[in-house]
Amino acid sequence: MASSITFTLLFFFLFSALTSHLSTAKTTPFPKALVLRVTKDTTTRQYITQITQRTPPVQAKVVLDVGGEFLWVDCEKGYKSSTKKPVPCGSPQCALSLSGACTISDNDPSDVGICSVMPNNPISSVGTSGDLFQDILYVQSTNGFNSGKQVSVPNLLFSCAPNSLLEGLSKGAVGIAGLGRNKVALPSLLASAFSFPRKFGVCLSPNSNGVVFFGKEPYVLLPGIDVSDPKSLTYTPLIQNPRSLVTSFEGNPSAEYFIGVKSIKVGGNPLKFNATLLTFDNEGGHGGTKISTVDPFTTLETSIYKALVNAFVKALGPKVPRVKAVAPFGACFDAKHIGSTRVGPAVPQIDLVLSNDKLWSIFGDNSMVSVGNDVLCLGFVDGGPLNFVDWGIKSTPTAVVIGGHQIENNFLLFDLGASRLGFSSSLLFRQTTCSNFNFNSSAY
Repeated sequence: MASSITFTLLFFFLFSALTSHLSTAKTTPFPKALVLRVTKDTTTRQYITQITQRTPPVQAKVVLDVGGEFLWVDCEKGYKSSTKKPVPCGSPQCALSLSGACTISDNDPSDVGICSVMPNNPISSVGTSGDLFQDILYVQSTNGFNSGKQVSVPNLLFSCAPNSLLEGLSKGAVGIAGLGRNKVALPSLLASAFSFPRKFGVCLSPNSNGVVFFGKEPYVLLPGIDVSDPKSLTYTPLIQNPRSLVTSFEGNPSAEYFIGVKSIKVGGNPLKFNATLLTFDNEGGHGGTKISTVDPFTTLETSIYKALVNAFVKALGPKVPRVKAVAPFGACFDAKHIGSTRVGPAVPQIDLVLSNDKLWSIFGDNSMVSVGNDVLCLGFVDGGPLNFVDWGIKSTPTAVVIGGHQIENNFLLFDLGASRLGFSSSLLFRQTTCSNFNFNSSAY
């Protein structure tokens, strides 16, 4: 009788423990979204985020590249992790990366080789070969209103790169966090890991903490502004450039984000330039308009730049005198003769007219740059002519590159599933900024 009671009690405790574990597993859901804090290095004007990687965990400072193909870090300076493992050639993960090469080692008994990719430094425009690995990554969760606990992403793909590839990056940065539209960039990998929709939101701040969201909306900034609300966004298609413009394997499509711009207006008047520059050429993928977080200012092909400056000066009028230009800008003005508005200096509005006839409007806070001494400069840069072969002259492969200054305090929603971009224009109109996400609370 005693043994029967003992068995019954033992069964009860084992069953209770098992059902308790299953109940806990069922009620511990994946996060609905993830969040990265983004700061701006005022010296380099690069946007920086911290990632936590490896076992034991190590924090690493990386530069944010919205068009980057994947996460890469310097592995030459003491990368140690018990969970790091190479990605074999011929594996599904290697196929996702569109790799075109393998690294074969004499010490590899399997003779399979390691999947090889091509990490690229978009600041120095230098690329090299690097092996593809997997390791654990930790990212902060969010309910869309404030930050939450860190969650782990085991076996996240990344590339090792040599220390020499860090040239030009912000001090202390050890790599690049790529957010491109390919399958091994962070948006797709995180979406796959947590069954998220393939979308992410970018909100860059000029002087404080900006934010990148991954996963399900809402994305809310203080004081309770849902910047992801579809009613507050304008949408335009994302266009696939068939040819990568960075170091990559031959024939791979670009991971960068291009949109269709068919004309540009200043003060409501269209600029006169060769509009075919705004489309891709048939061979090299040159031309068009892309979005960049590594170009600090919007860069224009020379003829477009000259047309913009001339139209802007004319629209500003003779009462605002020009002053000596301050590099890298070509048009600067006496700030004492320029008024102010809720959205920055009172200057002519610049509109990018998109392929679906929507307008991306750029106001004074995003078009002008203060360089001190009561001088404001038009914050656009001459990128040189559109050049198919670089003969050592200043040139640009893309006609319009929308740079960091022009997207600060604008919210951008990259919806990869629907292949479209949602954008807010200046959040100053809504009395909030990109620095207003609540990173100080994790009460959910």
